[in-house]
Amino acid sequence: MQPQEATPRDLLTVAQFAERRPAWSQPALRNLILNAEDRLNSRGERIPGNGLTQAGAIVRVGRRVLIDEQAFFRWIAAQQTRAR
Repeated sequence: MQPQEATPRDLLTVAQFAERRPAWSQPALRNLILNAEDRLNSRGERIPGNGLTQAGAIVRVGRRVLIDEQAFFRWIAAQQTRAR
């Protein structure tokens, strides 16, 4: 079995993404990343994440956090259809 080749993706740091897409500030992006996964509140109750990780928009390589631009905007589109 041969290893599959990964298709190239536009992976950007938070700073690069904010520079490329000025509608998204670095603090706003970091807040989305912080709330991407489920977490527990002080009473031990689960707070659901925003789904950004499950959408494949957040890529972690060691300590580096990268944003997949196409997956991010697919996630935004999914948020819009869910709101309607």
